[in-house]
Amino acid sequence: MVRESQASGSGLARRPALLSIGQVLAQLTPEFPDLAPSKLRFLEEQGLVTPARTASGYRKFDAHDVERLRTILTLQRDHYLPLKVIRSYLADQDAGRTPILPGTGPARPTMLSTGRRFSRDELLKESGASQALLQEAIAASLIVPAEVYGDDQLTVLAALVELHRAGIEPRHLRGLRASAERDIGLIETALAPVLRRSDASARSRAGELGRELADDLETVRSSIVRAAIARLAP
Repeated sequence: MVRESQASGSGLARRPALLSIGQVLAQLTPEFPDLAPSKLRFLEEQGLVTPARTASGYRKFDAHDVERLRTILTLQRDHYLPLKVIRSYLADQDAGRTPILPGTGPARPTMLSTGRRFSRDELLKESGASQALLQEAIAASLIVPAEVYGDDQLTVLAALVELHRAGIEPRHLRGLRASAERDIGLIETALAPVLRRSDASARSRAGELGRELADDLETVRSSIVRAAIARLAP
């Protein structure tokens, strides 16, 4: 019985330690002072990290989760990367590939260089959109006309293709531009105290905080939409 108990205890000791949100914050906040529980929950909601759950629903993070969070937060803070680029970077890592680390040059140009570039014809081919749908998207101010388009425009146009199939046209989405401009106004107001400072670190912090606020606004908006859908199809 003693041996079994000792063996069992030894087996438990070999299991990797699982950390609560508080313990993860204790590890990461010295490096990322503005990290908060809401940020961890947001990254989980976006599918960037998937902690285990106890029977009572508490999140538990292992060493891999903590290192993944450190990578995400570093790419956001030091390389100014949006979540979709970080998601692609992590997907390459998960697939066993060795992605080139964004940020080998100046921060802003590096961010821009990570995305692909498309001519108009290439954009239409990649997204599956028609010329007419692209023109409608431009007319609705959902896409800005250009000689060369990037990943953002491809993502938007591909989404518009799916919405079109469901009977939702670009003209129905004109309100999204007004909503986005309201969000931008809110973010600019929140960033004003930081932007009044002239040092480079303040500008960098403003960019990081702006992205975080945009993510938070999107979380609230998505929650409202999901709640409405749940009422429609309980």
